[in-house]
Amino acid sequence: MKRNATAIWKGSLKEGAGVLTTQSKTLENTQYSFKSRFEEGVGTNPEELVAAAHSGCFTMQLSAYVTEEGFEIESIETKCIINLVEGTILSSHLTVAAKIAGISNEKFQELVTKAEKNCPISKLLNSEIVSEANLV
Repeated sequence: MKRNATAIWKGSLKEGAGVLTTQSKTLENTQYSFKSRFEEGVGTNPEELVAAAHSGCFTMQLSAYVTEEGFEIESIETKCIINLVEGTILSSHLTVAAKIAGISNEKFQELVTKAEKNCPISKLLNSEIVSEANLV
């Protein structure tokens, strides 16, 4: 399976702006800019999108592990904070609140750790990056 998204940027870093479109069209010409990334402008930013991807991926992975263990999930809510400092993402912090019938805290923590290590986005955050570029 392959998924894609496209970014189009016009102008300089600080005065320019861009739009993002995802394959599913959930994001379609969604604006982003220097202000939405580093100040308080309208639109999204790459770190917010990484946070959404990591919280969503982790939550699905945790759901799979909890279900495999035979527990019934009422809800799992995960907040992700991406920490960007001086141009480097230093960390992704996941905060989880779950309602799962009959699970012990020990088992829950074990499954959280397993999901944290094995969700595809967790693995991506520590992976090789490949690019190909053409001038048009």
